[in-house]
Amino acid sequence: MSREAADRYRSQVRGCLIGGAIGDALGAPVEFWPADRILAECGAQGVRDYLQAGTAPITDDTQMTLFTVAGLIRAGIRRDRGLGLTVAVVHAAYDQWLDTQRLPEPPPTARDWLATQPWLYAQRAPGNTCLSALGSARRGGDRIPQYGGLANNDSKGCGGVMRSAPFGLLPPNGAPDTWFFDAAAEAAGYTHGHPTGRLASGALASIVHELVAGADLAQAVDTTLALLTRYDDHEETSTALRTACDLAKETTTPDHTVVEQLGGGWVAEEALAIAVYAALVRPGPNEILDALSIAVTHSGDSDSTGAICGNILGTLHGDAALPAELVFRVEGRGTILELADDLVFEFTQSSRLHGDYGPMTGWTDRYSG
Repeated sequence: MSREAADRYRSQVRGCLIGGAIGDALGAPVEFWPADRILAECGAQGVRDYLQAGTAPITDDTQMTLFTVAGLIRAGIRRDRGLGLTVAVVHAAYDQWLDTQRLPEPPPTARDWLATQPWLYAQRAPGNTCLSALGSARRGGDRIPQYGGLANNDSKGCGGVMRSAPFGLLPPNGAPDTWFFDAAAEAAGYTHGHPTGRLASGALASIVHELVAGADLAQAVDTTLALLTRYDDHEETSTALRTACDLAKETTTPDHTVVEQLGGGWVAEEALAIAVYAALVRPGPNEILDALSIAVTHSGDSDSTGAICGNILGTLHGDAALPAELVFRVEGRGTILELADDLVFEFTQSSRLHGDYGPMTGWTDRYSG
């Protein structure tokens, strides 16, 4: 990877994670608000700034996205053992996230760096489906957490897709394009058993992967739509994405009435469609705040749709394009950016960090793969 390509890749990874966080924090206070209340309190342009004073809190959407990243780093380390990149390690990371929702502070047994961050030990409206599925897995098998199994439910809530962008951030490195899709779909299935919940998650990872590989946004969505047709039960996700694309082409003045034609974002395919619509209708590097505002100004799951839109546009344009007035105030910015850099280190410079016979840098203490 050339220096220029490496710099671009690092910017995309940082942009994806911090972009998702600012979209999440922007939408969180207005989740459950009807659109007319949002417009009355925020103005005719919708939500364009945090409604909280000071630091803007993130929600479980960003929390779980960060643990997805940590799980992927740990999976990368396990390649030293000849095990390949095992997606089930991400399930173990979600089990660590479960502790952040049940405990007031990091437990003495917490080893991985991310799991020791006190600010993450806060309940931010975690999804019941995620809590229930992860709790069931933890109780299985003589008290040993069962990693890698499909959740025993039929949920297609957006709790899978909201955390799936990191799979698409891994550098291509010759992996089949379907790997990024399949890995994200598998990980979403740890908590959401419905096919649409899994396929919409795979679709987000595919879009992000295509952006990392150099596609523009329209190309990334088109490629993902073509990929979806290879999978059984793709129709709900494909229809939602095509509708988003059609609306983006037809829209001259986007507003909540257009967004709400795509649904409320409570289920996976709707959340993905709303985020993609907002990104398509305002795709430029100077339009990110406009797109995020569209993504969160509606009578639905505003934090999740904002987070996904931020993931997409942050990947497309890189972290330098994100609105500084939102970035500097978002909760956990230092941790998020540090984790983004660690993902880049693991998947571009792992030979300098660990190996079967060294080096011994402390990296495997930070991420106990």
